[in-house]
Amino acid sequence: MEILVSGSLAYDRIMDFPGLFSEHIMPDKIDNINVSFTVNGLVENFGGTAGNIAFALSQLGESPRIIASIGHDYHRYFRWLDEHSLVQHNIRVIQEEPTASAYITTDQHDNQITGFNPGAMKYSVEVDFCGLGPDRCIAIIAPGNLVDMANLSKEYKLRDIFTIFDPGQSLPVWDAEKLAECIERSQILISNDYEHSLICGKTGISSNDLLKLVDTVIITQGANGCLISTKENCVRVPAIYTSNAIDPTGAGDAFRGGLLKGLASGHTVQTGAQMGTLCANLTVQQLGTQSYKVTKKFVEEGLKRQFGTDISVR
Repeated sequence: MEILVSGSLAYDRIMDFPGLFSEHIMPDKIDNINVSFTVNGLVENFGGTAGNIAFALSQLGESPRIIASIGHDYHRYFRWLDEHSLVQHNIRVIQEEPTASAYITTDQHDNQITGFNPGAMKYSVEVDFCGLGPDRCIAIIAPGNLVDMANLSKEYKLRDIFTIFDPGQSLPVWDAEKLAECIERSQILISNDYEHSLICGKTGISSNDLLKLVDTVIITQGANGCLISTKENCVRVPAIYTSNAIDPTGAGDAFRGGLLKGLASGHTVQTGAQMGTLCANLTVQQLGTQSYKVTKKFVEEGLKRQFGTDISVR
């Protein structure tokens, strides 16, 4: 089964603020913010939604097709992809722009402030759809170039390819009607709790009515795990507690990688979410989005120990 992962490739500059944002933002001055945060340091990592999801899949023995644009400073990222057996032939290089960059600052309560320069992501990808079909592919449309997200959802629907739609950070710039159309073309809608509220508010569609557009809605809820809703029922997959949480950045993408691995292997959405939960749990114990290590054996043992799920991870 080929896994198609579209979204962004980026260099993440991650900073740690040794305090709380809330102590430096005055509610009565919210319309006139002028604040500076002194951080402990800066670490650069390979990131972007497509890169992070593909990295998780590579750890689990998959070599997904990355569909994204990257800038003239692509060389370091391509070497990293080579190290993890991830091919680059569907990545468009834009010589006129730098690679997208995220500047992520996290405070002591895991609140985050992110500045993002899209760079090469402003340019659409070029994809050869020859040979893609419902029996050969599963796809995720993660936050990236907005035109690409809409066009890919149309193409996947036309080819009857099972699709997970993940609007995430792109939500503020979506038109309500087009957002609803992309959701309706997909089989699974995934978001975190806050993003889910944005989706409902922007489209005017209630949580219950979203299930008239899409088969399954997955809402990730941090320490409360995730909620999987279908027309038939709702199932909660609990989070795994760790006392060693360092950085939440990339946990959602790692979750999506594990979920995709489970679905591509023929398992249920619930089992895929359990696999994603194991990956996310490892991610938060490392600084950066592509610095953790996960193996098929670890996932098999974790599924049995944490969730009572006894399966073989192929």
